[in-house]
Amino acid sequence: MPKLPVVSSKQVIRVLQNLGFEYAPKRGKGSHRAFVKKDNNKTHLVIVPDRKEIPKGTLLSILEQAGLTKEEFIKLL
Repeated sequence: MPKLPVVSSKQVIRVLQNLGFEYAPKRGKGSHRAFVKKDNNKTHLVIVPDRKEIPKGTLLSILEQAGLTKEEFIKLL
């Protein structure tokens, strides 16, 4: 299993937008940004904190919310 790299919120947001997630300004609060993607009958909501370095636990949570594996995310970087 590949190791997760240290990434910024800008890098995570770029990957999410490339996957079709759209910015949802009314859902994010403060220093957090929200992104939404609708698949068939399911809606994925991903909250990304605005940070230079996202902690690994937070990144894993973001990947889970987006329905991505570590390998898929690393390929998309």
